[in-house]
Amino acid sequence: MADISIIVPVHNAKNYIETTVKSVLDQSCTDFELLLIEDASTDDTLSVMNVLAKKDERIRVIINHGKHGAAAARNLGIAAAKGRYLCYIDADDIWMPDKLEKQLAFMKEKDAAFSFTSYEFADAECVGTGKIVHAPGWLDLERAYTRTVIFTSTVMFDLEKIDRELIKMPYIKSEDTACWWNILGAGYKAYGLDENLTLYRRPKKSLSSNKAEALRRIWMLYRKHAKLSLFKSIICFIGWGFRAAIRRI
Repeated sequence: MADISIIVPVHNAKNYIETTVKSVLDQSCTDFELLLIEDASTDDTLSVMNVLAKKDERIRVIINHGKHGAAAARNLGIAAAKGRYLCYIDADDIWMPDKLEKQLAFMKEKDAAFSFTSYEFADAECVGTGKIVHAPGWLDLERAYTRTVIFTSTVMFDLEKIDRELIKMPYIKSEDTACWWNILGAGYKAYGLDENLTLYRRPKKSLSSNKAEALRRIWMLYRKHAKLSLFKSIICFIGWGFRAAIRRI
């Protein structure tokens, strides 16, 4: 049985998935299974994944026949995972070769159930821009409300310390942030490893619309998901906005 299960939700990613998979297969830590969750792609993504799976027995292709979207795909992967440790990488991101090795050692050192790492913004070709989001030493729920620094492609869970039902993602927008809050709200801490071990690919889109959507989503998380009071939501929103701006300077 593999020690680590890696879940990749994949939708119309034929131009990226080979590079992402290569960054996983090139890891210095080799004891893993790679679960590629095919999620209603309309291009040749599935064919590409099947070819990759034939080349390495650690790769499993799972077709999502149920509810679609990143949350549903990840949850399907959680149910199928066989490893003690579980992590995600999005279908267009890249890991540094020692990501798993360093994070696994960090998890054991901290006796952690939940960890995340620093990461770097990258361009459409996944070339790093030099803008690095540094992971704080730890987050609890109150600190997490004003610091959305946990990036999905950097997390790792110990399934012997945390129930897999708790890490399933809700079917809402910004499902990843909502999931982290659920876990932290159950009393866990998220431990941050301040090493840049992931490249977060960000193709050029409408920056103004992205920012407006981010503002709307975090506000709705405060009010609808976390059910914070109006006053606390405003305070958290201001703190979040300040830190989000600093992160992008």
